[in-house]
Amino acid sequence: MDERQLRILRELGELGSVSAVAEALYVTPSAISQQLRLLQRSAPVPLTERAGRRVVLTEAGQALAAAAIEVESALARARRTIDDYTTQEDGAVSVAAFHSAASAWFPFLLRSHAGQDRPRLTLADEDVAQDRFPALTRGYDLVIAHRLDHGPPWPVTVVSGTLLREPLDVALPVGHPLAAKSSLTPGDVADQPWIAVHDGYPLMATIEAIAGAADRRLDIVHRINEFAVAAEAVAAGGGLALMPRWTARVHPEVVLRPLDGVPARRRIDVLHRPERVARKAVRAVLAELHRAASAIQQRDRPGDFVEPR
Repeated sequence: MDERQLRILRELGELGSVSAVAEALYVTPSAISQQLRLLQRSAPVPLTERAGRRVVLTEAGQALAAAAIEVESALARARRTIDDYTTQEDGAVSVAAFHSAASAWFPFLLRSHAGQDRPRLTLADEDVAQDRFPALTRGYDLVIAHRLDHGPPWPVTVVSGTLLREPLDVALPVGHPLAAKSSLTPGDVADQPWIAVHDGYPLMATIEAIAGAADRRLDIVHRINEFAVAAEAVAAGGGLALMPRWTARVHPEVVLRPLDGVPARRRIDVLHRPERVARKAVRAVLAELHRAASAIQQRDRPGDFVEPR
């Protein structure tokens, strides 16, 4: 039995005929009769009987019709609960992001959602390999993830929206001979020591593309995922590194130069499960992530790079 069948039984008890129920519910009498037959299959005793040309409720049918009132009331309360939950503006919203995205987006979120009647944020950093980002949507409302612009798409089990398509530049120390160039090629950088991310992380594919374009293996000396730490290593002369143009924190002793000859751009996406955005609070935070992306993109454009000393 389902809610609609129970409602029909209740209406039959109140209105007294199949035709009256059909008129009240804007369906045909045959549709009402069909639903009553389906309901009868789930009951061990007769629910209706003939009284002349009319169909009326038996005692068991009357008892079930009375119970149907309680069922409808409970379902109405449940719907109101869901409505309140989905329209609540100050509900809790959890957001996860990889390190550089967390550094870029979390301050925007915290400032914009401070105060009353705003979503209550729960923020977490999650630095995982690319193929593990979709699984994070089980535990978080929104997940900021990254993949290379030409990399495989996210699985259809999650919804994704792009926040930024961010260039990846070569980071080198101020005063390095290559810093005098306005842009670099794989041939320029192939003979230099490198600081790379660990295997399985998106930027590693661009490192491999540089090696392929230069037709030589790069000398990867250090493996550092955190861009702030990698920038310190670059500044100290530990090697060159790939750095995102807008989301990595600027280091005063490091310059960035665009890389020509290989695809060097990453896509920063926000992932979520479809049902998460039914909540108004989640939609508000999602909109703020997109607004913040425009401000983040204004940071450190190529013309603003620190010039070599």
